[in-house]
Amino acid sequence: MAVALQISLYPLRQMDIIEPIDKVIDVFKSYGLETHVGSMSTLVYGDDEKVFKALQEAYAKASEFGEFVMVATLSNACPLPLKFDIK
Repeated sequence: MAVALQISLYPLRQMDIIEPIDKVIDVFKSYGLETHVGSMSTLVYGDDEKVFKALQEAYAKASEFGEFVMVATLSNACPLPLKFDIK
């Protein structure tokens, strides 16, 4: 089943907040999931089994850096993003 995930990571009490965010995004990409990084959240699209496995791994990866808040919204009704040919 296809699923869409919107995820945000908020590292707490960490000197570097960029690295944990980048590493979490890398987890989703390593599963071959369609990943769109935004300024406030990342959208991930793919098979539900891959998305849930990647989400669990992303949570574990974020934990390696310290305390954090992770917000995840899942949907089986959101369409895949439109593809635009930007020239």
